[in-house]
Formats: sequence, structure tokens, C-alpha cells
Amino acid sequence: MRRKTFDAIATMAGLVLAVVLAIGGGLLVWGHSVVSTDVHNQLAAQKIVFPAAGSPEIKALPASDATAMKAYSGQLMTTGAQAQTYADHFIAVHLGEIGGGKTYSQLSAAAMAQPKNTALANQVQTIFKGTTLRGMLLNAYGWWQMGQIMLVSAVVAFGAAALFLILSLLGFWHLSRTAPESEVFPKLATKVTANA
Repeated sequence: MRRKTFDAIATMAGLVLAVVLAIGGGLLVWGHSVVSTDVHNQLAAQKIVFPAAGSPEIKALPASDATAMKAYSGQLMTTGAQAQTYADHFIAVHLGEIGGGKTYSQLSAAAMAQPKNTALANQVQTIFKGTTLRGMLLNAYGWWQMGQIMLVSAVVAFGAAALFLILSLLGFWHLSRTAPESEVFPKLATKVTANA
């Protein structure tokens, strides 16, 4: 194969890859923006504010949970990272205390076995509400995390697009300097010519 033909094909392939990666990066940035905006708006609408650092709610938490909560003390919840912290270091702690370490399904089964136990029925309702809120916040965290992954992927895609664009420009430069009669694999081309 002629060197000029090979260079032209490789250069054009590089340009196509650069364009595809740039478009992909743009779509990933758009996806990140949509997800981040939706998560922000949905969480902000709930008006959940982290307790102040010195509040009784924070002091009552285990040390590791209190430390995690203090990072956002007094802030309005607007990000997935905040939602995950609130769900795992505040709600989960209270659910463990209220349910005595039992899950909603365990308490619900006990309540069905004791239909006249109103205290247990109330405990089940409280655990259900808390578990539901915790699940919703962790769902917001999951979507927010997907948005963060999209952003990192966009940076990688743009970087790869820039690399392929540079390589393509170098390919054009090399194409202009290559002699028309040169071959990609000169020894193989010589053997094929000799055998013919």
C-alpha cells in the first residue's frame, strides 16, 4: 500500500474519531448538567437543612456520624453528596434507634403477628416513613453520582478528541512530506513485485 494512501486513511480516521469524541463529550456535559440541575432543584424544593454543628441532634450522634454531618452544618441540602450524608449518617442512625436495629420488613412482620399492638404499629409506620425518605435521598445521590461520572467521562472524551485532532494534524503534515512512490511496508512490497 502506498504510504500516502495509508496516511490519508489514518488521518481521516483520526479526524472522524476526534469529531465523534467531541460530540460525545458535549452530550456527556449536557447529561451532567441536566442531572445536576434536576437533583439540585428536587432537593432544594424539600428545604432540608442540616442541623447546626453544636445542636443537640448532632451531639446525640455517634462520633463518625457527627463528623460527617458537621461538614454540611446549617446548609440547605442541594447535592447528592449531601443527600447521601444525611441518609447514611442521620436518618439511618435514627432508624436504628427507633427500630432497635430491626428493618422495616422485620418490624412489619412482627406487627402483623400482633395486630392489636398499637405501639408496634406506630413504630412500623415511623420506620416506613424514615426508610422511604432515606431511600429517596439515596436515589438522588445515585443520580447525582451518575452526573459526576458523566462529567469525568466528558473530560476524558474531550481530551481524547484533542489528542486525535493533534495526531490528525501531524498526519496531514506527514502526508505532505511523504514521497508519492513510498510504500508502508517496503520489504513486503518488494517481495510481492518480485513474485509477480
